[in-house]
Amino acid sequence: MLLGLATCFGAAAAEPAGDVRLRVEADDGAYLAWADNMLPGPVEVMLHTDRGDVAGEPALPARATVPANTSVLVARVHRGNAARGGGLGLRLDTVPGSVNARPRDYEYLFPLQLPEPRVEQAWGGRYSHADAENRHAVDFAAPPGTTVFAARDGVVMQVEVSAITANGHHGDANLIRILHDDGSMAVYAHLAPDGALVRPGQRVRRGQPIGVSGNSGLSAGPHLHFAVQANRGMHLASIPFRMFGPGGILRFSEPTTGEN
Repeated sequence: MLLGLATCFGAAAAEPAGDVRLRVEADDGAYLAWADNMLPGPVEVMLHTDRGDVAGEPALPARATVPANTSVLVARVHRGNAARGGGLGLRLDTVPGSVNARPRDYEYLFPLQLPEPRVEQAWGGRYSHADAENRHAVDFAAPPGTTVFAARDGVVMQVEVSAITANGHHGDANLIRILHDDGSMAVYAHLAPDGALVRPGQRVRRGQPIGVSGNSGLSAGPHLHFAVQANRGMHLASIPFRMFGPGGILRFSEPTTGEN
């Protein structure tokens, strides 16, 4: 999934895009396009324009990796001599994580305070685990309010939780993303409204309570969506993982070719 998307149509402006933003500054007849990463983990960005009279150095679309809490100059852009007004039409696509991530084999902890796991949808599940981002995700049934534990040590990179809206809808899936020291990232999704017990930048330990399960977002019922992901070049891919549960090793079969 794209972490954020920023659009800048003015000559010199900054538009918020979650925790990453595009900042454009005038520079001697041209413009400097910066990516400001306010996350405690790296992101990869790609700068586009929807105007044929706007060019960049390097050429657009231009790609860059932006370390945690850092700004990077993505490109110097300029309009053609015949251009008159209309802005730059810039867009910044953003994906969390570093393309240099090298996930190691690791045995994850079952992340729920339950006596035994019950899998509602496993790897390659037909309902919502068909794409690369979720192909190796697992949905564990969990009554709302169940404590969620960190399955591995790491740094909290993102926390996206909000209260139920006035019309009772849960909106997007509330989630916590934790960055591991090998560059992989664990996602804990469909948390309760205001269901985070941690904050971005916080270091957490395996087994530490990090949130409360719920039924937010596009969910057919209360559960915890768990996946381990890596940035594979402007897109996220879920990766197979091993997990230890209350009764021992949990086994998830590889999705078969052509499975939806």
